[in-house]
Amino acid sequence: MGLAQKKPSFVTPQEYLTLEREAEFRHEYLNGEIFEMAGGTKRHSLISTNLARLIGNQILDRNCNVFDSDMRIKIPNETYTYADIVALCGEEHFEDEAEDTLLNPSVIFLVLSKSTEAYDRGAKFEQYQTIESLQEYVLITQGPFRVEQRQDVNSWTCFEFRKPEDLVRLNSIDCELGLKDIYHKVEQKFPKELG
Repeated sequence: MGLAQKKPSFVTPQEYLTLEREAEFRHEYLNGEIFEMAGGTKRHSLISTNLARLIGNQILDRNCNVFDSDMRIKIPNETYTYADIVALCGEEHFEDEAEDTLLNPSVIFLVLSKSTEAYDRGAKFEQYQTIESLQEYVLITQGPFRVEQRQDVNSWTCFEFRKPEDLVRLNSIDCELGLKDIYHKVEQKFPKELG
């Protein structure tokens, strides 16, 4: 999911939260501006659902949780954003009693689209790196098989997976994801065919 259109005028973080909690559609907040989130595709939805199911099954009996794209994330610079999937083990920290804005994600997953890929790989990742609890950042193309995992091990290191039999090891939540499972029921197309 990405940014679709900018809403006019500067608003404070508190004004944004008030508006967002009453809004019909989700919005991100950056530097005093509100951006409406674009809708997703079937492929995007299948990949996100597969991720949530795969992670959820592995953490079922542990003190861990996985959240879908409805969970807002606060970045320390007063930016509010959404990921496709976010997970953590241990105690969750929220901005306030509404428990709709997570402060301490361990791993963030984004399913890439043409319109947001450069932002997700660059500026958005730079912002996410300021979250102290974040240990892993995972980018998934809609096809063909390609998962990019960035891990914070003293410095951010990037690993890429491209084969259906590849396994992505998520140390922050002690899970393992197979690419064939991430892309289950997702027809493989070449990049120029994707939207």
